[in-house]
Amino acid sequence: MDDVCEGKDFSFPAQEESILSFWADTNAFETQLAKTAHLPEYIFYDGPPFATGLPHYGHILAGTIKDIVTRYQSMTGHHVTRRFGWDCHGLPVEHEIDLKLGIKTREDVLKMGIGEYNEECRKIVTRYVGEWEKVITRTGRWIDFKNDYKTMDLNFMESVWWVFSQLHQKGLVYRGFKVMPYSTGCKTPLSNFEANSNYKEVPDPEIMVTFPIVDDSDGAAFVAWTTTPWTLPSNLALCVNANFVYLKVRNKVTGKIYVVAETRLAELPVEKAKKSAPNGAVNDSKTVDSKSKGSSGGKSKSTTDTYEVLDKFSGASLVGTKYVPLFDYFKDFADVAFKVVADDYVTSDSGSGIVHCAPAFGEDDYRVCLSNQIITKGESLVVAVDDDGCFTDRITDFKGRYVKEADKDIILAVKEKGRLVKSGSFTHSYPFCWRSDTPLIYRAVPSWFVAVEKLKDQLLENNKGTYWVPDFVKEKRFHNWLENARDWAVSRSRFWGTPLPVWASEDGQEIVVIGSVEELERLSGTEVKDLHRHKIDHITIPSKKNGVLRRVEDVFDCWFESGSMPYAYLHYPFENVELFENNFPGHFVAEGLDQTRGWFYTLMVLSTALFGKPAFKNLICNGLVLAEDGKKMSKRLKNYPSPMEVINDYGADALRLYIINSPVVRAEPLRFKKEGVHGVVKDVFLPWYNAYRFLVQNTKRLEVEGLPQFTPSDKAILQKSSNVLDQWINSATQSLVQFVRQEMDAYRLYTVVPYLLKYLDNLTNIYVRFNRKRLKGQRPTTEEDCRTALSTLYHVLLTSCKAMAPFTPFFTEVLYRNLRKVSSGAEESIHYCTFPEVEGMRGERLEQSVNRMMTIIDLARNIRERNSKPLKTPLREMIVVHPDAEFLDDIAGKLKEYVLEELNVQSVIPCNDPLKYASLRAEPDFSVLGKRLGKSMGMVSKEVKAMSQEDILAFEKSGELTVGTHCLKLTDIKIVRAFKRPADRTVDEMDAAGDGDVLVILDLRQDESLFEAGFAREVVNRVQKLRKKAALEPTDMVEVFFRSLDEDASKSQQILNLQESYIRDVLGSSLLPSNMIPQHAVVITEEIFDISSLKFAITLARPTFMFNTDAIITLYGGNTKFSENLQTYLLSRDYHSLRSEFQTNCGKIKVSCLVDQPQVELCLGEHVYLTVGEYSSKSNAP
Repeated sequence: MDDVCEGKDFSFPAQEESILSFWADTNAFETQLAKTAHLPEYIFYDGPPFATGLPHYGHILAGTIKDIVTRYQSMTGHHVTRRFGWDCHGLPVEHEIDLKLGIKTREDVLKMGIGEYNEECRKIVTRYVGEWEKVITRTGRWIDFKNDYKTMDLNFMESVWWVFSQLHQKGLVYRGFKVMPYSTGCKTPLSNFEANSNYKEVPDPEIMVTFPIVDDSDGAAFVAWTTTPWTLPSNLALCVNANFVYLKVRNKVTGKIYVVAETRLAELPVEKAKKSAPNGAVNDSKTVDSKSKGSSGGKSKSTTDTYEVLDKFSGASLVGTKYVPLFDYFKDFADVAFKVVADDYVTSDSGSGIVHCAPAFGEDDYRVCLSNQIITKGESLVVAVDDDGCFTDRITDFKGRYVKEADKDIILAVKEKGRLVKSGSFTHSYPFCWRSDTPLIYRAVPSWFVAVEKLKDQLLENNKGTYWVPDFVKEKRFHNWLENARDWAVSRSRFWGTPLPVWASEDGQEIVVIGSVEELERLSGTEVKDLHRHKIDHITIPSKKNGVLRRVEDVFDCWFESGSMPYAYLHYPFENVELFENNFPGHFVAEGLDQTRGWFYTLMVLSTALFGKPAFKNLICNGLVLAEDGKKMSKRLKNYPSPMEVINDYGADALRLYIINSPVVRAEPLRFKKEGVHGVVKDVFLPWYNAYRFLVQNTKRLEVEGLPQFTPSDKAILQKSSNVLDQWINSATQSLVQFVRQEMDAYRLYTVVPYLLKYLDNLTNIYVRFNRKRLKGQRPTTEEDCRTALSTLYHVLLTSCKAMAPFTPFFTEVLYRNLRKVSSGAEESIHYCTFPEVEGMRGERLEQSVNRMMTIIDLARNIRERNSKPLKTPLREMIVVHPDAEFLDDIAGKLKEYVLEELNVQSVIPCNDPLKYASLRAEPDFSVLGKRLGKSMGMVSKEVKAMSQEDILAFEKSGELTVGTHCLKLTDIKIVRAFKRPADRTVDEMDAAGDGDVLVILDLRQDESLFEAGFAREVVNRVQKLRKKAALEPTDMVEVFFRSLDEDASKSQQILNLQESYIRDVLGSSLLPSNMIPQHAVVITEEIFDISSLKFAITLARPTFMFNTDAIITLYGGNTKFSENLQTYLLSRDYHSLRSEFQTNCGKIKVSCLVDQPQVELCLGEHVYLTVGEYSSKSNAP
């Protein structure tokens, strides 16, 4: 294996760029596909994004999930075709062209020409394809861009036609009117899930209007409330709730008589007569409340004071009552319209209890008017607002006016007619177009529909056959959406899209739905090369009756195209029939939570309609990536770093691991923090890299020492290692493989990553850390044992790299490319390798013992901290109490040396008598038992608390206890273990800590014989803390200087001399006297300490050059000035680069750049020293 650099010099982004070049040079992705071509297919559907915008974190998140799963499936014996797709049609593209060309209305497009318009759309579709490929490739995702699919390709569009034709043949397609959210900015209806994506808090008018009752003896009028005054010119009916009670009331001030719901009487304005008009003439009154809905501020009188109840009747009795319309724009409907109808959608929580109905502008209005024969199905509904949101000629007084802008004038017209009861404004959440950011209106539009409601039961059943992660999205959100599924309007009155394959006669009675290009060519006699509107709109088909059939103008909603993706990207059924039919439903899809109402829904609808099956078997649904402040990421607000900025700083692997190991994989939101990605580098990749570097360094050390080159031992041999940590890490690695396979097969990425990270933490902080001396071959380790340890580390690193390869494809490739050099027959890339299999027996007991050992270490550290006994202070003994004799044997036997060294205690004493050092007490778990036991809780609690020590031990052994008629389990009772200190020990002499499983006891008594070792450990500890305080990395080189501040400095110096070997071993260098700090040294930090009455100062300084001035002067023939100039020059150079220069040139460099000075050759150890420590060693050498 080749040497590797220090962690601080390892650039993750630069290494990733190198791996990208390696993959490109070797065609790695294509090679993997070729190597797995003979294996079973794993079908993955990649939802097509729009290429008109740049990729963001949501795309990277979903892409990372997809990449992890498909890489894993490739490594576990599948052939996984991965083709990128592009959503090329629809509003996003048209909207950009409208902005670019200044297009405001549909007529503008027609004047320009559909052909020219569509070609403009085609030009921008692939504008960012190169940028997408760059970003997606840089994130490490393997996917085929060269063989991508585009929804605007002929083959894809033809399959979409086939899908629609099949639905038509099954009787699932119809044409009708539907009131839909409508964007006047984009001049098209939106689907419900599009309409729900952009709500804003906006003010809107609210008014109450009168509708005089025809032939009413009292001259009463219905009062209706609305927040859309622009719909009043199209009013055709009033709707009440048949079950409500309605009142006829007279205003005592004005004399006006109104009909409203009893529960809404308070919404009528409270008025008072002016002082000058005591009799309350109609025009001499003042409305007290006319500002906002439901407001009571400022009212001097209640509605009961203002209104007199004349009559009371049911809503049902009002049905059929005729009223006087506000306007006469629809007087031709007088015979069937302008009457009261009833429906339960009228509620008592707002308005007047009477709803005005304009069937062209409200979904419920349309439904109610249709069921009451005010409008007729199949009849051409009059929609008095055009595609641009402006009134048509029918509304003579407001024709050509944009509806929202006409509100004020309509209110004024109502007022002038004497029909305005109350006006005001209120702020509410209102839907806006997600593309044009203009307010939506609800408008009846002619459309082609898929009859989804007919499929509802089958959709719900098919949903049960799918597997979702997390499952609550399937069981709640998606199930509820299917439960309330409505017929799907799949057509759009637009231009750039897949045209509907419907040819119809002028009267609409003869319809042909085309299912293929061949069929169109055959029926029309025209060659077809492109299916876009401007290429086929002119094509006619001879009628079977008279004349010709022409294509309807609509195009498909782009969601219909993306929902057709499983068939269209394969050009099914025209090609790839066997591939599709043998592998449908697909194995896997993954997208964001918003797609439950989008792509996931359309996939399910079309597959259910076509084949009676779900489109996919497994699905991962991710949450939303938010900015750090919890708001939506916004380019305008610049509240997030760009993905490429993060990748260039920390690498794609760190970004991948950060987002995968977060709540977002469980469909919860993630607040993205750039420092979180840095944390992954610091806490995961650097320790992992350092473990790998430690292996490489020590295998190279063998060669330096003249020993045979390192070759890893066979894994079968290593399984027989007698070393307990070898046995443990081998078992832990098998557990890792088993767990990852189990969870990845279940698509639970959110459980895999934490387990992988814990394994890496154990590898670096237990195996490598506790095994350092053995891995370094330090005495008394034999060469054979050292090679065994290195081979074990090699194999577990290799196995963990393979297990992590789907998650961190770059870093694992970097490590693998070096690791494979000592393994014959290894694959060229880690991504060609098979995923590790579980091999050999797992030592579950040993894994548990090591886990308990780490618990013991943590507990002992807590005791030390609680008693102010730092880890560097040696202690006499530790007692470990646990009933498991085998575990105690491990702790007192093969794990003992690690416990002693880590905790700095002299001995470990096992104890399996739980009562020797602890008293047991039983407490009922009220949170568990309370509801279950009810009134019996008191009796059971009393019995449990009265349990003796022996009762508790027996209960722990049997696992259950019967109290009265209640059977209690271990989870129902808490066993509290209280430390029972021996009578001959004080609080200061012995303390304990436990976790409910194991009890740890420390003897805290001072031992003077250990004072010197303790002081040395304290000094080392202070140095290490000072390094951390100075934000130094473990690999940062510093020199450590010691200065005693005691009057008698000899005591501390004597201790340090005796402990010099230990200090040097731990710190990697000796402590230097502070009087050796050169003037040119860069001091990082200095701090004064007082330990055990010994006061001293520690100084940390950057390594710096030291000079043998006499030797340099000799080089210059005694010229002191030349010597000073040379030293000044060398100190001005970058330390690390100059050091490298010396090392590269075998400890020598030539200096010839000083003006008017001769060239000299400098030698390390003679003229120059790399550190003060080296200079000191040379100076003190005999």
